[in-house]
Amino acid sequence: MPCLYLQRATNEVSMHRRIGPAFLAISLALPLLAQDASKTVTVTSQEPTPAPVQTAPPPVQTQQNGQRNGTPTQPTQNPDGTYTVHVSTRIVVLDVVATTKDGKTVQGLTKSDFHVTESEDPQTITNFELGTSRLPAPEVDIESTADLDRLAPRAPVNIILLDEFNTRFEDEAFAQYSLKKYLERQPDHMSTPTMLIAVGIDKFDVLHDYTQNKQLLLDVLKHHFSGNPWRNNSMSWAAERYGTAFLTLRRISEASIGHQGHKNMIWIGRGFPALRFENQPVDTMNRINSLRQDCVNLMRDARITLTTIDPAGLLIDPGVYGGAAAFNDPFGGNYEFSQLAQATGGRTMYGRNDVDVQINAAAEEGTDFYTLVYHPTNTSRDAYKFRKINVTVDRPGVTISTTKGYYLAFRPRPVDPKAPSRRLMSDLVSAADSKMAYDGAEINVSRVANDPKTFQIHVAPRSLAWSLGTEADPTRKVDIVLAITQFDKKSKPIGNPKAFSMKFSAPAKVPATGRIEVPLNFQQKVDLEGKATRARFVVRIGSSGRIGTADIDLTQPMATSTTPPADTTAPPAVPPPSPAPTQP
Repeated sequence: MPCLYLQRATNEVSMHRRIGPAFLAISLALPLLAQDASKTVTVTSQEPTPAPVQTAPPPVQTQQNGQRNGTPTQPTQNPDGTYTVHVSTRIVVLDVVATTKDGKTVQGLTKSDFHVTESEDPQTITNFELGTSRLPAPEVDIESTADLDRLAPRAPVNIILLDEFNTRFEDEAFAQYSLKKYLERQPDHMSTPTMLIAVGIDKFDVLHDYTQNKQLLLDVLKHHFSGNPWRNNSMSWAAERYGTAFLTLRRISEASIGHQGHKNMIWIGRGFPALRFENQPVDTMNRINSLRQDCVNLMRDARITLTTIDPAGLLIDPGVYGGAAAFNDPFGGNYEFSQLAQATGGRTMYGRNDVDVQINAAAEEGTDFYTLVYHPTNTSRDAYKFRKINVTVDRPGVTISTTKGYYLAFRPRPVDPKAPSRRLMSDLVSAADSKMAYDGAEINVSRVANDPKTFQIHVAPRSLAWSLGTEADPTRKVDIVLAITQFDKKSKPIGNPKAFSMKFSAPAKVPATGRIEVPLNFQQKVDLEGKATRARFVVRIGSSGRIGTADIDLTQPMATSTTPPADTTAPPAVPPPSPAPTQP
């Protein structure tokens, strides 16, 4: 595969060691209550920022992809003299759960049983399928995110999360006990790939990547110790706990958005600390509401349904979670976090002691659902207008759970290496520090033969959205951010992570408009730390904001660089990039 080197306008963003990702999240969520963000990251730029380029309209992501209905691109002339006009359309994908009054899922419904309205306008359902139709085949064995995307790219999955930053110690122990009971009742080879995550204020642990082996999940759960979260009992840490919740939802959404299947996130814990919002400043409330809507949009984009389960059971004294918990509802649940679940089409389960049964019910809803697809009749591009969705069914006594609506997504802000946004830094830090595989962008990284400090990086064409050319400048362009972090044998970050803003231009032979299948292939030198055993490469696509990661085991013997996957359109060979002052 020839190397596509276009214009290495590389600007370095130096990220110094952080106190912890939660503190960065607080600076995003509650700056009035947070520490100074300058203590978290330092930004430098070694080259002038290249002039901004005209970019194509971003793909709209609200559980849908595409552009305005029926809006054609500029026609392209074919060799035979004819012209081709490319037309794209926005689609909406709804994952719908139908339940009876006693909470049991309803099966056997058909396309004709459902009716959908958007902003009170009837919509035509164009596609319909059962969630169970996308389960992995019995002979398939999923043991990682890579396996999932390769062997079952549309399969529904379960993401079970243990909340250890807002849940009391005794309730955490009961949550693990209940999860163990649930897993023990599952078959040895589970039908739904499941990931297990534990989150605290100072940690985000992927206990196990996607797997269908229940014994592996039981083993990691057995050896997981949550400790006594003393900060959970102090309201002086409320800002950190709120920030951790928002950051957790955001990073899981960004990490899993590349998988096309439905994700059923089962959050076992309190979610938010109990807080009397009428006592908070209006500015603080506005920030919380804004971040809540942002998280909902991200989860919708990633096809995530959030279901929350309170392991506290039936509380005799809701005041153990603070006076606000008793004030909000008799069971001591937190209604603010439950609104997040309901907005994504999920449920909130609390006030019951059979937590294992609730986990099982939530897991079943992750596969017993219906997928409805429609093309909105409203072609407005107003990003501030909320499109309210209502789904009904021709069955008496059946309740429908699905997303409540959506906003059109804004285009990601252009990257300014001299003053990168806190949101960009948060995304890069979260991806770099996590063991969770990000598949929003498909990337491949390998070491170059006979040069242990040089790495070959490949970005698949389907992950890129090249800008449109103009009469003044017909060159198609794309920009990315590359971040590199090194870890020692205990998985602790060492050295200063590096981040680079890069701009590339497509070969001159490609058409100025329309979709082009051109990959990125380039090399990057890395100054390896002496104790480094692993390096994580993070690539963020500028036009979409999607992120992909790749981990390289530095302890393995040197081998010949892996040839990147074949692409439908290969660019002409060009010389590799020459060293620049901004190389790490």
